[in-house]
Order: sequence, then structure tokens, then C-alpha cells
Amino acid sequence: MFPTPVASAEPMSLAFETRPLVKPTGFREYDARWWFGRPGSDKAPELNLMGVQALGLGLATLIAEKGVGPGIVVGHDFRAYSASIKTALIAGLLAGGADIKDIGLALSPMAYFGQFALDCPSVAMVTASHNENGWTGIKMGCERPMTFGPEDMGRLRDIVLSGAFREAPGGRYSFVENFGATYADDITKGHHIGRKLKVVAACGNGTAGAFAPDILRRIGLDVVELDTKLDHSFPRYNPNPEDMEMLHAISAAVLEHGADVGFGFDGDGDRCGIVDNEGHEIFADKIGVMLARDLSSVTPNARFVVDVKSTGLFMTDPVLRAQGAETDYWKTGHSYIKRRVNELSAVAGFEKSGHFFFNAPLGRGYDDGLMTAIAVAEMLDRNPSRSMADLYRALPLTYGSPTMSPHCPDEVKYGVVERVVAEIEAMRDRGESLAGQPIADIVTVNGIRVTAEDGTWGLVRASSNKPELVVVVESPVSEHRKREMFAALDTILRKGGEVGAYNQTL
Repeated sequence: MFPTPVASAEPMSLAFETRPLVKPTGFREYDARWWFGRPGSDKAPELNLMGVQALGLGLATLIAEKGVGPGIVVGHDFRAYSASIKTALIAGLLAGGADIKDIGLALSPMAYFGQFALDCPSVAMVTASHNENGWTGIKMGCERPMTFGPEDMGRLRDIVLSGAFREAPGGRYSFVENFGATYADDITKGHHIGRKLKVVAACGNGTAGAFAPDILRRIGLDVVELDTKLDHSFPRYNPNPEDMEMLHAISAAVLEHGADVGFGFDGDGDRCGIVDNEGHEIFADKIGVMLARDLSSVTPNARFVVDVKSTGLFMTDPVLRAQGAETDYWKTGHSYIKRRVNELSAVAGFEKSGHFFFNAPLGRGYDDGLMTAIAVAEMLDRNPSRSMADLYRALPLTYGSPTMSPHCPDEVKYGVVERVVAEIEAMRDRGESLAGQPIADIVTVNGIRVTAEDGTWGLVRASSNKPELVVVVESPVSEHRKREMFAALDTILRKGGEVGAYNQTL
């Protein structure tokens, strides 16, 4: 009988070496993230290797409980400890009777693709995505192409923390050789760019560096590599295409090499950031509008799904409206958008974070940063006389912020958001103004997105994978109005004293 996990254990102690450690807050809304630790850090680990074994056994228990077959694709991203974590996860899965197909070092979309190519219903990808070194996590699912949402994550948490494991015989393991080549063959099939395009491929020394340059060259692109050598210390910047440091590095490389576009891939390759030929960093929601324009031009009455952090242009853009495109705003999170895209049979889904989801004929409904890069290249190919900057300038002008993430402990962040929602709703009910304007609309599908009478809006929600809040503001009117909305929301946030410093601001 495998021991029941504990919520805390002192490192370099008997308990840490003999009991599975799994901090409850690591079970997020749609995947799992824990602080595993790194040399020199005094932050206490939230997970140990025995805890990972417990996760594997708990996942196998949940899959069996749901009546899904035992086949599961397992992969890991490029970090110093990811292979060890995957090995511990496999040990737990085997104890639960799983039939494991190990694809080795992989991107998350490679693991999702493996569910189809290897005919496995389930997936467990060991990755901390864009989180800094010291973090680890698992993206899981057993209903391709979807990944777990809150209900499944809650059930997995309950199984693991209570020790309600069900061990089973018959566990099997096999390693799938050269699966990266199989994925590359699939994603490039039928795609060839006729227009001569030079692109920067930036990988932040993360996992995508092993795969992205070759794939982009195979579709006919001239590739300038930037930080593609694997180095799990991430010496230049964290591989996060929402991080302005990474975007600035891509911008400099685009200008230096005279590239047509710059692509930035995150730590596990399911997101893509874009810089245009003039070195402008284009936030991913604006790229989504550009792609929606392009895709709806060849798909009548196209439907799209976007997250609540995304620009209001999806509703107001005259080109999208003229082409009959419809857009559904939904909860932020790759599992949420993925499922919504599937439910609505949408052409594509876009997140401001850079997770883009393409249904047939482009994709299979899951998020894939390289597929996003291919779609952008094909958009440029279909517009041979226009540059990336031209396409960007063709959008109506709005003044948007980056995604800002003030620190807020996991234990209180949802309560903070509830307080903000209640206060803004009360202001609306009393007929009060916010940021100097009447409140025109409130959306509470995921935190709160409040829109003023002039179209200026702001969002506050809890981060699903870190001890942070998420704040985004945008105005179709002016930079000043954008800053007024930010100041108004920040004033409300600060009232309780639970919110810390921002990672970046306007």
C-alpha cells in the first residue's frame, strides 16, 4: 500500500525521504504546478519525488475510475530535473496498471499529437511551461484533444491527498524512438510557403530549440536561430513569449537580420509570441485578430473563441463583422479554451498568453506554438504585397497593456478576486463611475472584465498556475484612458493589503 501524502516536510529530513510530499495548492484549475526547488533557493519545496509517484498512481486510479483504457503518452520538457520527475511519475503510473508510451524529450503539443498517432486516450506531460526554473508540473488529459478542467483536477487532488489509490497489475512500459521526427512529418505535411520569408526563431534555450528551427525550415522558411541551444539554466531570459525581455530580444534580432517576422516559443512549445518586421512586439490577442481576419476570409461565418484577457477588437473589428465572423469570449486557460473550441466547432481559439488552438483542416484542436507560426507564415504568404507590420497597422488602433501579474498568495487570491467583483458590481448597481466613466458592461465568466462607456476595459482574475493575480487593461480611445482604468482597478486591488508588486507594469 502506497503511503498517504503529506502537505509539508522539511528537506533533508527522514520525513522528506520516506513520505510523499504533495502541497494541495499545486492542483490548479486545469493542470498541476509545484515549486520543486532549485540550488540556492531558500523556498521550501512543495513536492518531492515520492510525491510525484503518488501523482502517477493517483492519475492511473482516476483514469481507471473514468473507464478509460490504460494507454497513456508521457513526455518531459527540458529542465535539469524533468527526466527524474517523469521517471517517478512513470513508476506511479505502472503501479496503477497503465500502458505507457514514453516519447522522451518533447513539446507539449507533441504529447497531445501522440494521443492520436499512438492511439492512446490519455496524456501526462511533465512541464512547468513558462515558469522559471525550480517549478515543475504536469499537463494531463484522458479525452483527446482535451486536457483536464477543474472537475477532473479536483477529483485527482482528492484521490492523491487522501491516499485513495487503486493499484493494479499489468502495467507496461515502452519507449517510442524518434517521435520528434514523426511529429515534424505530421505538422509540416501539406504546408509550404512560396513567399521568400526570413524568420527569427527564439526559444529561450528551452525545449523548442530542439525542434522549431528544423520544422520551420521544412516549410520553406529562412530561419535565424536565437537562443535555440538547449540550456536548462535559461541564461538569457525565461522562455516566455509574454515576457517583455524575451520579446525585446526577438525585436533586436529581427532588426539586425532584416527578418520578416520573429517567433518566440515558450518552455514547452505550446505558445508563440510574434514580433513584426519593424521590431514591434505584437501582443498575441492582436495576432489572433489578424489570423481571424485571414481565416474568416476563406471560411464563411467562421466562429472563434478567445479568452477574457483578449482585445475587444474581436467584437468590434469592421473586417471581422463584414466577413460574418462570430467570437465567443471565454475563461482564460488552455483547457477551458480547448474544450470551448471543441464544443462550438470553432475554426480556432486564441488566448492573449499565446495559446492558439486550430481545428481541422489546420489542426486537431489542441494548442501548438509551431502550428501558430505556420499559420502566421501562411497568412503572410496569402498577402504577398504586405508585411507583418502592414497587417498590424491595418487593425483599428487600441492601447493595450501587457499581462501584468501582481503577487498574491494562492490561499487568498480567489478571495481577493471575489472582493473586487463584489465592489465593482456594487458600484454599477449604485450608478457610480469607474475610471471617470459609467460602467457599460461586466463579464464575470472568469474573474471580472469591466467595460466603461467609451469601450475602455479592464480585467482582474486569479492566475491558475502561480501565486499571482492577472491584470489587463485596454482602451480604444487613448493611452491616458488605458492608464486611468489601470489606476482605478489597482486602487480597488490595494484595499485589502493582500496584493504585492507587479512583475511588469504599463
